Amino acid sequence: MSIEVRVPTLGESVTEATVATWFKKPGDSVAADEMLCELETDKVTVEVPAPSAGVLGEIVAAEGVTVGVDALLATIGEGAGTAAAPAAAPAATSAAAASVDVMVPSLGESVTEATVASWFKQVGDTVAADEMLCELETDKVSVEVPAPAAGVLTEIVAPEGTTVDATAKLAVIGGAGAVAAPTAAQNPAAAVASGKDVEDAPSAKVMMAQAGMAEGTVQGTGRDGRVMKHDVQAAMAAPKPAAAPAPAPIPAAAKAPADNAGREERVKMTRLRQTIAKRLKDSQNTAAMLTTYNEVDMTETMALRKEYKDLFEKKHGVRLGFMSFFTKACCHALKEVPEVNAEIDGTDIVYKNYVNMGIAAGTPTGLVVPVINDADSMSFATIEKAIAEKGRKARDGKLSMDEMQGGTFTISNGGVYGSLMSSPILNPPQSGILGMHKIQDRPMAINGQVVIRPMMYLALSYDHRIVDGKGAVTFLVRVKEALEDPRRLLMDL
Repeated sequence: MSIEVRVPTLGESVTEATVATWFKKPGDSVAADEMLCELETDKVTVEVPAPSAGVLGEIVAAEGVTVGVDALLATIGEGAGTAAAPAAAPAATSAAAASVDVMVPSLGESVTEATVASWFKQVGDTVAADEMLCELETDKVSVEVPAPAAGVLTEIVAPEGTTVDATAKLAVIGGAGAVAAPTAAQNPAAAVASGKDVEDAPSAKVMMAQAGMAEGTVQGTGRDGRVMKHDVQAAMAAPKPAAAPAPAPIPAAAKAPADNAGREERVKMTRLRQTIAKRLKDSQNTAAMLTTYNEVDMTETMALRKEYKDLFEKKHGVRLGFMSFFTKACCHALKEVPEVNAEIDGTDIVYKNYVNMGIAAGTPTGLVVPVINDADSMSFATIEKAIAEKGRKARDGKLSMDEMQGGTFTISNGGVYGSLMSSPILNPPQSGILGMHKIQDRPMAINGQVVIRPMMYLALSYDHRIVDGKGAVTFLVRVKEALEDPRRLLMDL
């Protein structure tokens, strides 16, 4: 009797993930709750534990494969001999030469196709069980497909660039004595130009391209020296050697004519970046989005924070930042203008009598929005602890899908990057998003006198289908009032 290993729940709006790494191979003994593989969605990494002890039998979804929720990943058999074929079977002598099909794994209920991005092996190559064969791309993730068994790659059915459906065959692996099929389906482009036997992990290649690191400059720790994502992160964190003296500048007259083509680099957009682009554009196309602006004098909030930050950190074990003030101010304003915290569902308006606050955060792989549930009922300390925890998980890529679902309103802080003013884009199906910006000293007229004050521009983007201009302006004014006199938050004014 075998136990099925299936994809766990990925969140209410996430229907697929990519099998990033298998930690075990067929025939290995596994303990209950031992990590079998790692899945990647467009934002987080999920580890899949063994549901029971036994022997890992068949790996149905190889590395690089895109799978849907509850899709079959592998099977676990009972006892040490589960994975082995009966020794007395007459066909045992030909088992080594039997062929195994490499299939596209389950892509999820809403995903019907993927693109073969690259082949790491060529027809005729010997492959080990679980060795990476190719990489597939969907609209959200890249999936590495491992070999389901050891043998010889005898046929590549879907070359690079081919779009395949969820049930398509990618290749055929024969036994040790198998002969390669005719090379008509073979993809010569799979050979690596750098002369390496295997390609680097796609996530590592993207990260190297973004960091401007040349191929071959990072030492790989993966199979056969393959460069993995953590190798690039380690190389980026390593101390940089002292730069050599710059050569003398070449006189302008001696320079050759510029060859723009040779100075450009073309990198294919990752599926994640394509998805982010699509969702943001869909938001603009769907909602009647409008932005209203105001500015806030941060003098009182900064003074209150300065006065109590040491005591606050000593008592609560977390720093007192500005985000808790803004979160509190927004929760206060949303009570007065509930349509900013609502959403449209068909011809209905769904009002939320709670605030699940999304805090937008930039990461090396893209924008994520972890959600702080029931922020309206939290204290300053609880909010700061939640923000710190979610921010740390976002940077480490450890956010779960549940932690990014169910937001009712979002705050985006472009000020940490130096932005003075911007118009944030809605995070559907939400109807409002507040944009924070850089605090900058500016001359202001106060009681007939020109004084220097720390000012911040605020921007509220809202869905004009549900939020009228009066409501949007009222919301922003209430946020401004709460920040300019934080005592109002204590008095619920």
